[in-house]
Amino acid sequence: MKNNIKIERARHNMTQQDLASRIGVSRQTINAMESNKYVPSTVLALKIAALFKLTVEEIFLLEEND
Repeated sequence: MKNNIKIERARHNMTQQDLASRIGVSRQTINAMESNKYVPSTVLALKIAALFKLTVEEIFLLEEND
């Protein structure tokens, strides 16, 4: 699953730590998501989408092999 977390963080002038603190996870979790090494839970995906005022589908993109 691809995502636009890094792009949205940049648009909102947020560091990985800023985002992590605001949604209650570690900076390493944000890094793993941005590196496509970790697929977030539904709750975490919804928290990220709500923070950026976007839909989950605007941030997370399913690929054919997912």
